[in-house]
Amino acid sequence: MEKTRLVFMGTPEFAVPSLLTLHEQCDILAVVTQPDKPAGRGRKLTAPPVKLAAQQLGLHVKQPLNLHQKDFIAWLQALHPDYIITCAYGKILPPVILTIPQKAALNIHASLLPRHRGAAPIHRAIMAGDKESGITIMLMDEGMDTGDIVLCQAIPIHSNDTAGTLHDKLAELGADLIVKAIKQINEGTARYQKQKECLATYAEPLKSEDERINWCNSTESIHNQVRGMNPWPGAYTELNGIRLKVWEGQPSEGQGRPCGSVLAKSSAGLVVATGDGAYLITKLQPQGKKIMSAAAFLRGHHISLGTVLG
Repeated sequence: MEKTRLVFMGTPEFAVPSLLTLHEQCDILAVVTQPDKPAGRGRKLTAPPVKLAAQQLGLHVKQPLNLHQKDFIAWLQALHPDYIITCAYGKILPPVILTIPQKAALNIHASLLPRHRGAAPIHRAIMAGDKESGITIMLMDEGMDTGDIVLCQAIPIHSNDTAGTLHDKLAELGADLIVKAIKQINEGTARYQKQKECLATYAEPLKSEDERINWCNSTESIHNQVRGMNPWPGAYTELNGIRLKVWEGQPSEGQGRPCGSVLAKSSAGLVVATGDGAYLITKLQPQGKKIMSAAAFLRGHHISLGTVLG
């Protein structure tokens, strides 16, 4: 593995464990990541996590605005990498780049392909109520996560998992699995598997409407939405025109109408009517305030039974 030469392409925190592990096992010629972007209230130009990690490792970092630029492609070609490895890079690679590595262009994808192809596989898996997720190492082709599978490994999604906890588990699994895939390809023992198109689903990017809770949905669906939006961007409802982000909760006993009406309140939290039962909000965040327990919120706000959220 010491002689394996590769270019790593990734952007968010999810890709950092893979970068660190590959740095220990391989010769990383360069790291390609997205350009710095404004972030936070001050809109300060901020480097992506992969760039920061690569700089700490002393690796050369490239941040092209356009992957089709001739000088960028020529630069990549001159490196003569054995592999190009992508992990949540954020853009589909042009066909010409896929031909550059001498052995393979591989992608670390956070789902069990062909389920949840696309940009938001972790959020969508939680929101869909999936019982398992995993990592797929695939050969890249011109499609959206359509290439042959080199390796995949499943892990369970527990009822208390959020997008955040699943993200961290899959990030570590991806780091482990990409090393195994490279070793298999180097040794000539890799077995490639075509994806079954009939099983394909698309994990579309999150939209603003995904964040708003529809209390007429089932309790299970609402619970999955809250978990799938935690820690970003957060599911929300409204109380008297003020947005409340709902960070944690659980299915609860109760029944009532209309949907979204407050059925009970206690030290445990706020019980709200759903389309088929009730949901207990245990942690929330009023607009412009810090995250707090629902009990703490109730101590500072009078909410009558029957008040309708949403």
